[in-house]
Amino acid sequence: MGPDLLPWLLEGDPAIRWQTQRDLQGKARRVWQAERARTATEGWGADLLARQDANGGWGGGVYSPKWTSATYTLLTLCDIGLPGDNAAARRGATHAIDALLGERVDEAFNRKLAELDRCIVGMMLRIGMIYGIDAARIEAIVANLLSEGMPDGGWNCRKHRRPCPHHSSFHTTLNVLEGLREYIELGGPRATEAKAAEAGALELLAQHRLFRSDHTGDIIRPEFTRFAFPPRWHYDAFRALELFARAGAPRDPRLGEAIELLRQKRQADGRWRIPYKYSGRVFFDMEKGGVPSRWNTLRALRILRWWGD
Repeated sequence: MGPDLLPWLLEGDPAIRWQTQRDLQGKARRVWQAERARTATEGWGADLLARQDANGGWGGGVYSPKWTSATYTLLTLCDIGLPGDNAAARRGATHAIDALLGERVDEAFNRKLAELDRCIVGMMLRIGMIYGIDAARIEAIVANLLSEGMPDGGWNCRKHRRPCPHHSSFHTTLNVLEGLREYIELGGPRATEAKAAEAGALELLAQHRLFRSDHTGDIIRPEFTRFAFPPRWHYDAFRALELFARAGAPRDPRLGEAIELLRQKRQADGRWRIPYKYSGRVFFDMEKGGVPSRWNTLRALRILRWWGD
């Protein structure tokens, strides 16, 4: 890490500052928790909270418009690290899950859960775990995800459609994994089963070196190497590496090419940029593309710290 990167990161939004203190500086919990609390009153987090609709949602919709709906605003607040006890975020999470699935676990809830794309179910698990949805609905969501895995270890939103897919979707798999990771870290009753499912899915990604076909060796999709932020629902190797690091997975030589790609994207000043943004409506851009990005620099340094750089 260049000697000037920590001060530069600490000049950023509270979302960047508290995660830098925790993950790169190793500050005491009371220090970074105090900084984390500022996300509700300053910067990006406060701006998003100020835009909340009267019904508790955002953008006039639950899953769309992208990217101003309740779902995607809540996912951004998860990335920012808005504390889980924030009343406005908890109200928003309740609004989203009530609308998409129902207020209680009953026949209608289970029917909607079976019909909803697994990637959205994974998002709801992540949001619900962080912002305090009741245990009954959380456990129903987890049971669904654990039962809906594909034979190769991942998940696919099109599993129950025709033609039936034979391979997991990397997009779906990563959205599910992020939800399960929250469940594991917060000590859900089925955390052991969730961790086994996580391990199987991480193995699937490793078999593909995170972005290559396991049959031809070709890059599966160019966007898998783009490292966009926010990632929205999209998969890329950068986002996958973050999950390996967060899970504390052992260093796997099959990830070496993705790590090298991450290193290559580092600029001469030691920082990373945001090379690509997904089109859609936004309330505001947290960062501009094409200039040094505190978000991607923080994310990259966390990954390289886990890797041992």
